Amino acid sequence: MSARMVVIGGGLAGITAALTAADAGVEVTLLEGRPRLGGATFSLRRDDMWLDNGQHVFLRCCTEYISFLERIGSADKVYLQPRLDVPVRTTWGTRTRLTRSALPAPFHLSSALARYPLLTMAGRARVGLAALALRRLDPTDPALDELTFAAWLDRFGVTAREHEAMWDLIGIATLNLPATEASLGMAVKVFRTGVLDRNDGADIGWSLVPLQELHGDAATRALARAGVRVRLRARVDALDTCADGFTIAADGERIEADAVVLAVPHYDAARLLPAGALLLEGVRADPTLLAGLGTSPIVNLHVVYDRPVLDVPLAAGIGGPVQWMFDRSAGHGLEAGRYVAVSLSAAGHEIDLTSAQLRDRFVPELARVLPAAGDARIERFVVTKERAATFRPAPGSGRLRPGPRTAIPGLALAGAWTATGWPATMEGAVRSGRSAAHEALPHLGRTRAIPERTTPL
Repeated sequence: MSARMVVIGGGLAGITAALTAADAGVEVTLLEGRPRLGGATFSLRRDDMWLDNGQHVFLRCCTEYISFLERIGSADKVYLQPRLDVPVRTTWGTRTRLTRSALPAPFHLSSALARYPLLTMAGRARVGLAALALRRLDPTDPALDELTFAAWLDRFGVTAREHEAMWDLIGIATLNLPATEASLGMAVKVFRTGVLDRNDGADIGWSLVPLQELHGDAATRALARAGVRVRLRARVDALDTCADGFTIAADGERIEADAVVLAVPHYDAARLLPAGALLLEGVRADPTLLAGLGTSPIVNLHVVYDRPVLDVPLAAGIGGPVQWMFDRSAGHGLEAGRYVAVSLSAAGHEIDLTSAQLRDRFVPELARVLPAAGDARIERFVVTKERAATFRPAPGSGRLRPGPRTAIPGLALAGAWTATGWPATMEGAVRSGRSAAHEALPHLGRTRAIPERTTPL
């Protein structure tokens, strides 16, 4: 079999690369080893319910991801806050909110900070000074990738409470690492792009339907309309160069291609990349170096109560192990507030606990931040785990993230782990897929730049 372009990997990066190439008039085949599209964003069927493997929220600043949803026909299946509003619930009973105003950045958060009861007056001043200093840092400065976010915050005397109530509240969910372990460069990107550079960047969006419907099913239809041939359960065992391009070994079949986009996790890319293909900082590098990106886990708890316990669509927990809570009742025909999905990022302590252990630990903790849960009966408690949910954006990770270009013309890399300038997010994945397609297309004679979109990707 032969194809002009083969995209290996059916996550958001691969889907984007395939659609971008198909829109440029290229014959595209997409290979995905699993029986579904969507990559790291998917749903599991348990009895009569679809359970998402994570909540995978996005922000208004995630412009390419929002365009991706429009391109695959899913934009009407998400909700985007008109204005940032994060209810916060503490274990000692405080109920507060983090909201923004319509004032220009960075003043859009000043009133919320002034009223935030989880910080002392001195703490608010420290947070404000650190935020203003963050705005002066350039996330592309390689020197920032040598420090942890916490080490930089220490210069401002930030306390443990201030870490929990402000910096880690946002940072852990977006970086999948606490400030003590996360690269300062990646933290600057998150806080500048999402929170500080524009007043509406951090408005939160989330799916109203299971992720399988939002991404996998919708992408399947969009790819079919674009003429992309999709092969599921097609595990790729080898990728090699040949005189006329590339050969891909998948399930005992040899597929020939003129160009390839490799859109798989970094540990799979290290296995599949041909010798001498990887470029790091413009120099050929051993693919085994990609192992240095590591992985960071995410655990999700799906708790269905016999009565409403959560009175808002989402809330953040402070003072205990509960991080973020989401009301997923509507998508399952349940009364609002009954199905609470708890997202635990940077879940190194939780990933090896059994479901019973997690239930014993978190059911009482949920009752501390959601008092109505104390008297409610649990009808269902299900755990989903992603041991390798993201790469670890730790200090030094920046120099291990390659761009889309490889040393082999016609072979491009994609994935949220590549050098997108973003942490491992859906936005980063989509951006990487588009960049990889642009890198590979000239090898197919598409030397003319693809016109700027007048409609979404």
